Amino acid sequence: MTARLSLYQKAEQELYKLDRQVKAKFYDFSHLFRQDPWHASLRLKPLKGDGRIYSARLDPSYRVLLTRTGIAGNGEESWLAIAVRHRRDVYEQLSVAVNRITGEIEFVDLSVVGESALRRAGIRLTQAEPEAEPGEDTTTVPAAPGPAASAAEPEPTVPLLAAYDAELLRELGVAEALIDLALVVTTSEELDQLVSSAPLLTKDVLYGLASGLPLDDIRREITGAVELDEQPNPEDFTAALARTTVTTVDDALRAVLEEGDFRAWKVFLHPTQARLVNRDYSGPSRVSGGPGTGKTIVALHRVRHLARQLPPGQNKPILLTTFTKNLTTDLRARLASLLEPELLARVEITHIDQLTARVLGENALSGRPRNRVDNQVALKELRDLLLELDERTWEPEFLFEEWEQVVLGQAVPTRTAYLQARRAGRGRPLTRVERTAVWKILEQYTARLDKQHMETWSQAAERAARFEIERSARIQARAEHKEQVGGRELIHRDADSGMRYIRHRYQHVVVDEAQDLSPAHWKMLRAMVAPGPNDLFIAGDTHQRIYDNQVALGSVGINIKGRSSRLTLSYRTTKEILAKAITVVSGKNVEFDDLDDGKDTLAGYRSVLSGPEPALVGHPTWNDELADLADTLRTWRTELTTDEAGNTTRDARGLMAVCVADRNKVNEVMYYLATQAGITCAELTKDGARGEGEVHVGTMHRFKGLEYQRLAIAAASEGILPRAAIEQYRDSDPARYQRELRKSRALLFVATTRARDALAISWHRERSRFLPG
Repeated sequence: MTARLSLYQKAEQELYKLDRQVKAKFYDFSHLFRQDPWHASLRLKPLKGDGRIYSARLDPSYRVLLTRTGIAGNGEESWLAIAVRHRRDVYEQLSVAVNRITGEIEFVDLSVVGESALRRAGIRLTQAEPEAEPGEDTTTVPAAPGPAASAAEPEPTVPLLAAYDAELLRELGVAEALIDLALVVTTSEELDQLVSSAPLLTKDVLYGLASGLPLDDIRREITGAVELDEQPNPEDFTAALARTTVTTVDDALRAVLEEGDFRAWKVFLHPTQARLVNRDYSGPSRVSGGPGTGKTIVALHRVRHLARQLPPGQNKPILLTTFTKNLTTDLRARLASLLEPELLARVEITHIDQLTARVLGENALSGRPRNRVDNQVALKELRDLLLELDERTWEPEFLFEEWEQVVLGQAVPTRTAYLQARRAGRGRPLTRVERTAVWKILEQYTARLDKQHMETWSQAAERAARFEIERSARIQARAEHKEQVGGRELIHRDADSGMRYIRHRYQHVVVDEAQDLSPAHWKMLRAMVAPGPNDLFIAGDTHQRIYDNQVALGSVGINIKGRSSRLTLSYRTTKEILAKAITVVSGKNVEFDDLDDGKDTLAGYRSVLSGPEPALVGHPTWNDELADLADTLRTWRTELTTDEAGNTTRDARGLMAVCVADRNKVNEVMYYLATQAGITCAELTKDGARGEGEVHVGTMHRFKGLEYQRLAIAAASEGILPRAAIEQYRDSDPARYQRELRKSRALLFVATTRARDALAISWHRERSRFLPG
């Protein structure tokens, strides 16, 4: 009898970590199993624990654990490989079941749970009876893995989840085999052991309860996000298999296994993320969440999902955009690994300024083109104007922000309109007379830039938005006229009007790092896609807003009410690093918006990873700090590149980084490390790392969207983070003062969450007020 064999996602992860020879043997095993699962050499037999679980012989040392999921119409048996283990690691305390919430197959292995928790739950591990191999002694001493409780130290007696009961855990979707254990764990370490190999829904629910996430939020954001409309049949493994993330075992399996963990990232989404990716939305939708929760991965998979729904064609109806050039480069590379080439060609991938320039290029009039300048050049022009006018009433920075955030941000065309414009969040109120004076200066400033054929990128974005809004209005007018005349084509009318385009630029727009876009950017994007189902998909986190752009989406015609979701589980940063990062953006009167009229929160934000505590170290001088930084990097380099025998096993290039808030400190760090410590560096620029150095060094702005195994944050000193210059606004402009503090907090928050495994934060003289302690 032949068989159809699938590979459980957990089993696939186990195979990635095994020796290449074992992977090859699994390929051979799969071929034989599909031909005849009951072949004598496979020794297929049920375990003594859960009768649904079978063991089959891979080779003298390894076993494949499987469960039968049904019989196809042609009589072919269907099997699911749920684990690949050394035979001494196969215990009887295994179970496989259909989850009552998700309807997916769940495999639970209690051998990874700590001994003390098992003992409190009344569970004793029993090793499965090993088959005798020729010439080998099969006598074993069963022993549960995990730390044993110390006899000298009494165990804590108050369970971590004492406030909850079994019925609630069952209702929330915790795997049945883990409910009793979950209710007796007493420490976070025991909980980590319990969920280390637990099904994803169980892991999310238990971590949510332990972190204090409100029950209503757990029901809505975790359980509700993956709950089926109808109660699944717990005995129907055939239907459950269709809902479970598996890999079909076929002749391409060898290449799959060799490709490693990266493939798992490409094909696997957490169930809560998959629901966001595959859902049909009636209008614009948004997903938020802290660093490492998978917002970018969700955005990329959303693009993939939309691309696969497209009818055949050669156009590019999907736009994927973000704020900076280096993030766009990263998105393009990752999407290329996720999407078939013919579908990738249907996606426009560009950063927002490049998109702006394209729109302006298409609408360019005859005459000399404008030179687009950054804000520092534009601010210098404003300072020069104020000097020429001998104007000392207004600070250049205040006027520049007023121009960008109010005049350009709201597309204010006249003095009358400016007198009526809302200035929410600007802090210092202006009388009518003061507004008139400000408008006069800004008119002169705009004329000065025009005379020099200059414009800022904010000006460019506002112009591009205006062009797109006008274009969208023409498309709408054409559609309305066509409907009035009974749907007839309007060839002559289009020719008379000179209208080149008869459709919106895109069918779908996907935005990553949405918190950094300006109101003009959003107006432009809104006009580029027709309002309707699945038009805009927005991913962002306002806790990571490191630029001045701030907008309520509703004010620019993007209504996300009822279509917002939040991710709370970090897959990148350890819980130890996360705990330090959260303190940076926490505190009295510290609030962050939700890209609309509400407040965003990190409540329930947590990690599934554990690691060393971050090192926070102060120094009397900058030179002392640099010397300690060099020692830390040398230690990390040794740990990353050598094995226990002292042999060099890999290159640490690109695995470590140093992050600073001050641009001048970048040069000082690189010079010291190169000349005094013999450590080569590569500077992070807007185009990525420049050079082949082993340690990447850059400002905190450059680390947006990146991650490193080990990260050092240097010069986290008061006066640098935040800058001492902002103190001038404490009394004169409290609102601006709070904005500057919020930006500095966000910078440090972004920096700390770029570390995956280890984080070191240092300062000289006085530590930053944002650091704990």
